[in-house]
Amino acid sequence: MKLVLIVMIPAHNEEASIGEVIRRIPRDLERCEVKVLVVDDGSTDRTAAVAREYRADYLINLGARRGLGTAFSIGLNGALSHGADIVVLIDADGQYDPEQIPALVEPIVRGGADIVLGSRFAGWIEEMPLRKRIGNQIATAVTSQLTGLDISDAQTGFRAFSREAAMRLNIFGGYNHAQQTIIQAAQKNLRVVEVPISFRKRVHGESRLISSLPVYVYGAGAAILRTYRDYRPLPVFLTIGAILFLAGLGFGFRVLIHFFQTGQVSPYMPSAILTAVLVILGFQVSFLALVADMIGSMRTIQEETLYLLRSMRPNSPEDGEKYS
Repeated sequence: MKLVLIVMIPAHNEEASIGEVIRRIPRDLERCEVKVLVVDDGSTDRTAAVAREYRADYLINLGARRGLGTAFSIGLNGALSHGADIVVLIDADGQYDPEQIPALVEPIVRGGADIVLGSRFAGWIEEMPLRKRIGNQIATAVTSQLTGLDISDAQTGFRAFSREAAMRLNIFGGYNHAQQTIIQAAQKNLRVVEVPISFRKRVHGESRLISSLPVYVYGAGAAILRTYRDYRPLPVFLTIGAILFLAGLGFGFRVLIHFFQTGQVSPYMPSAILTAVLVILGFQVSFLALVADMIGSMRTIQEETLYLLRSMRPNSPEDGEKYS
């Protein structure tokens, strides 16, 4: 029996390019039955109509624009509900080569990976703006450091997921879901590998993901820290508490020296007050670390419950989604 491979394409106003992307998706694979699912993220042009013309098998219409992260999450659930054994994510702008899908999914097909990242930096890049290249490299370095995974392209929009991986991921909105999936994968011991891919110059329009380097770094950094905080609350809050406590001791050192020498603290009263505040805050944040860790344990139980529910759910469209 062939594996069901669903190629998911989130799209917002990509009528000029989405048809060619769908047309170039290989449909005749030896071990996979290939289907195409387009997530129309509130497009105001003919994106949905073009997707139908080029024989997209499923179309989810989100109505209003809800962002790439939400479109990805809904699309992932939609692919699972249609029985996907493998889900491939590819952008609608034509910069990734759909004909490389067989190479992308090969590690999953042979059982050697749960998530496969198509690495632009390990492959070939025709053109990438400097701000985008710098932003990608910063986000990749931070993500690699936090997860311990040796990856070269954490931001790629061309990636594949096994059904097991897709059921275990829980993405919570935001335009930048890329870091969330990798951090969650590391926390859940999913196997992540990379394959080299080609990345072409965008022909139609301009990228809407990176308006400027500061905005991109802020958004990607916030997504990384938020996801890491949610899955590793104990070290995050203990580190913050320790920094506050040590800062308090640093400010209080000269106060203590003066007190032991003269028996007074009045000349350094502001430092003494700041010391007390920082030390108290350090203890409070450290206590908060224990509470956050308990909440994190509850989150793990909830995600396991959600995973079991997804495993038992029959293949049918998600409630509240508009399919055509």
